Amino acid sequence: MQPNADFDPRVAARKLLRESRSGALATLTPGSGDPYCSLVNIATAADGAPLLLISRLALHTRNILADNRVSLMLDERKEGDPLQGARVTLSGRAAVTGNEHDRLRYLTRQPESEMFAGFADFSFYRIEIAHAHLVAGFGRIVDLTPADLLTDLSGADELLAAEAGAVAHMNEDHADALRLYATRLLGAPDGDWKCAGFDPDGMELQNGRVALRLAFPQRITGAGPLRAVLKQLADAARTG
Repeated sequence: MQPNADFDPRVAARKLLRESRSGALATLTPGSGDPYCSLVNIATAADGAPLLLISRLALHTRNILADNRVSLMLDERKEGDPLQGARVTLSGRAAVTGNEHDRLRYLTRQPESEMFAGFADFSFYRIEIAHAHLVAGFGRIVDLTPADLLTDLSGADELLAAEAGAVAHMNEDHADALRLYATRLLGAPDGDWKCAGFDPDGMELQNGRVALRLAFPQRITGAGPLRAVLKQLADAARTG
């Protein structure tokens, strides 16, 4: 399906991926190959790849260690009939990640997991997406590629290096701007909105377990352009 003025499947799927904080993880049982499904908390790496923090004591982790093919379903969690909301199913392979940036991004989005992150049986996993299937309503059922979902990080080393400091700065000194982004630009209820991260395509806002994606008007790869676009968005929120 080609994007149109009303619906771009790539935008819809990326939004689901970036805003989800939990999902249904399907793994394969060793020997029988029977499918096993479990509920997991998730975050996303800078490029959008799903991140997990799971224990070797859990059945899904033991399944992954035997066969790392997985499927992860994410949905909008709308009120009412859940089948009326959008959902995306990601297929790929899960593997342990020792990337410190992945760890930081996960714990920023799942702060209650900090107490488990140091346990010897827990590890961070990254899912390398091979295929995605989006269901976003009648006539909006689309197969997507990894390139459709993931954010291009080329040339963005400066932004990624500055991310942690920028997140802390926004949360400590610009809480008013974050609330404006959420309420004025995204139509969210007022609340204790925090910044959860940046990438070249946008930023994540979070209030408890609720997360929102705010797309940038242009691709950002450095700290200076990030400051400029955050001011631009704040000005738009105040005058909009």
